Amino acid sequence: MGFPRRVIGTLGCAFTVVALAACGEAKVGSGGPATGSSRASAAAHSPAQADPASDPRAHSGPGRSGHGGSGHSGSVHRGSGHAGAGGGATASGRGVAKEVADPLEAESYPAPASVEHASADAPAKAGAAIVAAGAPSNAEIRSELERMHAVERGAEHARTLDLTPVPGGESIGGAGTIPIPSGVPEAVQKVIAGANEIADFPYVYGGGHASFVDNAYDCSGSVSYALAAGGLLSAPETSGELESWGAPGPGKYITVYANAGHTYMYVDGVLYDTAGRSGEFASRWQVQPTDNEGYVARHWPGL
Repeated sequence: MGFPRRVIGTLGCAFTVVALAACGEAKVGSGGPATGSSRASAAAHSPAQADPASDPRAHSGPGRSGHGGSGHSGSVHRGSGHAGAGGGATASGRGVAKEVADPLEAESYPAPASVEHASADAPAKAGAAIVAAGAPSNAEIRSELERMHAVERGAEHARTLDLTPVPGGESIGGAGTIPIPSGVPEAVQKVIAGANEIADFPYVYGGGHASFVDNAYDCSGSVSYALAAGGLLSAPETSGELESWGAPGPGKYITVYANAGHTYMYVDGVLYDTAGRSGEFASRWQVQPTDNEGYVARHWPGL
């Protein structure tokens, strides 16, 4: 399983990896795109850290860089201010995490400055959209049954879409989202809902690090947003930081793969990745799994 483009990347990129990790650099848009077509890690990943404490989310509490931005609509931002180790703000008030370059940026269709896209909702709002408050009425139950049938039909349609990716890459077709299954834990449903919310957003190096609310997301910004929608992350993390998210090893429903320069995840068996998409506005959900060699596997306990 996997594609040749995810073979281990150029050796030269290995020298770019330092103790700080992940998907972007201190200056948004400043990192050079990777050369070649390999989607595997171009840098030696740091070994998985020990199991987290009884509450694995303790390492990702408030105060990490880039939490709480403006959330405005308009042109995709390419801020030029540097953030320090703590993720300071730029002159425009939108800081970015200090990171190393994503070696797979060139395969993620980086958006030009002229591309415009509205900002996403906050992850909690995206995830909460699937949860009904209060006891359902009879009418609501009937509506829910109709929705379930629609989801089943959508799932069947998605399976059909899986057979043929959108030309130019591996993105799923249709609306670019996947159905939210009913037979999985609520946290997983919310992660899928969050991932769907930004599935077709542009890729911008460093996007989604100054705030969860943004109009473009890089690899770790994308994964962070979806995890936050499920209540599994409290602030954006870089791909290097995601190497120690949750607990070691693959999960039953969600597995995050990360190294110093790139990250992606599988949710209920479907690949969610910026690299390998079919265009600037193509879905991050992709029809085929990929080669996970060179990445640390992490999961949330119980999921």
